[in-house]
Formats: sequence, structure tokens, C-alpha cells
Amino acid sequence: MIDTHTHLYTEEFDNDRDEVIQRALSKGITQFYLPAINSETHDKMLELEAQFPGKMFAMMGLHPCYVKADTWTEELELVKSHLNKRSFPAIGEIGIDLYWDNSTLEIQTKAFEQQIDWAIAMDLPIVIHTRESFDEVFEVLERKKHPKLRGIFHCFSGDLEQANRAVGLGFSLGIGGVVTFKNGKIDQFLKEIPLEKIVLETDSPYLAPVPHRGKRNESSYLDLIAGKLVNIYSKDFSEIDRITTENALKIFGK
Repeated sequence: MIDTHTHLYTEEFDNDRDEVIQRALSKGITQFYLPAINSETHDKMLELEAQFPGKMFAMMGLHPCYVKADTWTEELELVKSHLNKRSFPAIGEIGIDLYWDNSTLEIQTKAFEQQIDWAIAMDLPIVIHTRESFDEVFEVLERKKHPKLRGIFHCFSGDLEQANRAVGLGFSLGIGGVVTFKNGKIDQFLKEIPLEKIVLETDSPYLAPVPHRGKRNESSYLDLIAGKLVNIYSKDFSEIDRITTENALKIFGK
């Protein structure tokens, strides 16, 4: 299995990171994709990637919650310098978040568009963070429509119409712990989305699946998410594993 979105480099894992990673490896998780947040965490993310070559893969980008009026242009310059230094499997996580602060919508949109432009120029997928912002994100994606624009709607928690719209724009859906929540709702329609458009993720340390909801999430819980898809798609665990792994490898070009 592949965890397409895990923040294993953050401080929540500082006391037991190696044990967490070993638990995941023992569950058959072979690759971990690390989404970037901002310049304060780039070094830790890149160090973890270097520590586990061929297993950890760092992305590069500026998370929308860290698009701040006084620093966002400098942050983007740092992202660009990293992208120019070496190859990355994706630009992410990027997007728009209006849950915490809707006053920064204008600059969040500009940062999102700039990073999309880089992704198209470099022929890289993007990993999109969207919270309370589906309309705004879709508006940007329609405006930036391009044959090379592709990627993942990370931690998808929208409705069927939004799922179909994302897939129609050439994106896959990142399915995590929300699919196991009683009030998550996506389990009610997900079978209408082709499994070939689904990838697995934990978003650890956030959004732990049931029965760990409310506690720290970790990559080893990916099997609980895959197990829920077994029920939704009426397929064997090995088939869910195989198809979602192939989907992720195709997106990230591995």
C-alpha cells in the first residue's frame, strides 16, 4: 500500500517516529508521500526523506494555511528555489482553506495559481488542500485548465457532485479516515466513483480513522481505510491494495 499523504516529519512524531514508521512498514506500506507545509518544516521533511530513500518522498509547496500577508511571496520564492534544485514527485500541498481565515482568500488564490503554473511548466501533479473552499478551488482549476494539470484532491470530504467534478477535471480523490466516520457521508456515494480514481492516505497525525478517531493518526492505520473500501467496492483487500497502489504510482510517476 502507499500512503499518499502523511506528515511523518512533524513534531507529533518526535518521540517515536522510528517506531511509527516500522509499524507502517510491517503492515505492508511501501511508500510514504510527505506534503510540504512551509519553510519552517522543509528541513525536517527533507531529512526524513533522506533517512528512508526509496520509501519517503517529499513534495514541495506552500500550504494555504501558511499563506500570510507579510511572508507569502518570500515563501513562494523558497518553494521555487527548491523546485529548481532537484526533482519532486508533486507540488503540494497547495490550495485554499477558508475554515481558519477567509480574509486571505485573495493571496491564497494567487499563491495557488502560481504553484499551479509551476506544476504545469514542470509537468508535475498537484496535491490540493480544500477546506470550506470547493467553489473557489474549482473556479481556479477551471481558469487554469490544461492537459498537464492533474493530481489529487487530498482528504476528499465533498459530495458526489463535487467528486464527479474533481474527477472530470482529471483529478483523483485522496481517501482517508473520513470514510470511516459515521457522519463522514462519503461512504454513501463513493462506490459511484471508479476505483481507478481513488488513492489512499492517512493525513497523519490528523483525522485518524475509526476506532482511533480523536487520537493521533499514523500511517499504519492505512489498512483500516483500505478495509472500508473493501466493503464499499465489494472487492478483496488485495485488489483494493493493488489498484490504489497502481493509481498512486501513475500519479507520482514512480
